[in-house]
Order: sequence, then structure tokens, then C-alpha cells
Amino acid sequence: MFESSRLKPVILAAACGALVLTAGCGGGSGKKKDAAYVARDVDTLYAAARQRLDTGRTKQAAALFDEVERQHPYSPWARRAELMSAFSYYAARDYNQAIQSAQRFLSIHPGNKSAPYAYYLIAICYYEQIGDVTRDQKTTEQAKAALTDIIRRYPTTTYASDARLKLDLVNDHLAGKEMTVGRNYQERGKWLAATLRFRQVVDNFQTTSHVTEALYRLVECYLSLGLPEEAQKAAAVLERNYPNSKWYERAYKLMDKHAPKFVAS
Repeated sequence: MFESSRLKPVILAAACGALVLTAGCGGGSGKKKDAAYVARDVDTLYAAARQRLDTGRTKQAAALFDEVERQHPYSPWARRAELMSAFSYYAARDYNQAIQSAQRFLSIHPGNKSAPYAYYLIAICYYEQIGDVTRDQKTTEQAKAALTDIIRRYPTTTYASDARLKLDLVNDHLAGKEMTVGRNYQERGKWLAATLRFRQVVDNFQTTSHVTEALYRLVECYLSLGLPEEAQKAAAVLERNYPNSKWYERAYKLMDKHAPKFVAS
């Protein structure tokens, strides 16, 4: 559902300088050879890492950027190499390592001007791992937390603007998961359990595309539970907010059939 999206050039440039990215993600065949401890001056080592990254050998690049920090921990290049290492792991789709590297950068340089980028990179790593709604949504929750954190910390930045857009999609995804589980309970006649799932959508994901169906499903569940008053309340919310939706039309017919005295004449 969520397509992998490369970081925008303007965002990347803000933290790391202009990079030339390729679609390939270099394998690890030369990683040990490249990263083996050989004392090299910082300029040569950093240039080698950039060359690997620019040509798509991202795992090798990450190892070399790590080596910049290891061999020259007090040089001006070390801090930049830490962030470039995190990005290189991201480009290689080694999301766990990218997150760890970005978190390490933040733990050492919490007030650095590139800290917003590091937080954004962490959020993107979680975001690009979101699977379909039938799977466990732990990563989706982590993506939501990370995106929300960016908006809270840096509300006026480009990172926050992009995070808001992605957060809408994440919420829609989480609501979709609740709907899938709720419908499954409903099909098995577990009306109360289904009701709890649909209420989650109505109460916590009001801006998503799933809320109209959730209200209709509540009408179904409440009628099945013998609670026409509650069904009427859900139908009334549908009527007030979504009078032209197919879900309100279905809810009206359902109420008229099973609880006609609760339908306004």
C-alpha cells in the first residue's frame, strides 16, 4: 500500500549536500574489504565513501562512513559521516541499521542543526516498512509516533509539512486495520467485539475515509445487540455529517426495516 519514496532532493541537500542517487542498492560483497582497518587520511576515506554512495554501492558506503568516524572521531568530518552512514543504510533498505545510526547521531549531537533530518530519517524508515492491514501494525504505530514527534519538535519545517501528509496516510492505514478486524468479528457474530473496533475508528480516526462505513457498521451491530437507541445515534451522526453517502442511505433503510419507530417521519 505504501510505496517506497526516496527522500526529496531539497531535504537531502539540507542535511547531507547534493547527492547523486541511483536505484541500485549495492551488495555486501566488497564490504569487508572496503571497511577493513587500513589507516587512511580522512579526506581519502570520506571521498571513497561518497564514491560508493554515488554509484549505488550503499552498504559499502555505510561501512566506509562508519570507518571515517572510527578512524577520525574528532575530525569535523566525523559528525557528517555519522549522518551519511544512516542515510546510506536507508538507501540500502537496511532500515533497522539506519534507525540505529540516526538514533546514535541524535544521542551524541542532540542540538545539531541536522537533528531534524535525523528524526525525519527515522520516521521514513518506519513509514516505508508499513505492510498491509492484515498484518501486525507495530511498525505503523512506530511510524505514527515518529512522524508526530517531528511535527511537535519542528512544526514550521519542511520535514513537518511532509510528516503531516504521511501521518494522514498512516492514520487511514490504522483505521483500515480496525475496520478489517471489526468486520471479521461481525461476520462471526461477535457483535460487542466488533462494536469496540468500529467505535475506535469513529472516536480516534474521524478524518479518515473509513469513518462513514464505521458508523454504518455500528448501526448494524447495535441493532443485532438489541440496542436500537444506540443504532439511532450512529445513524443520526451519519445523517448530520454524511447525508449524501451510500452508508447513510443503507443505514436509513436498515433502521426503517428493523427499528421503524426510531426513524423520523
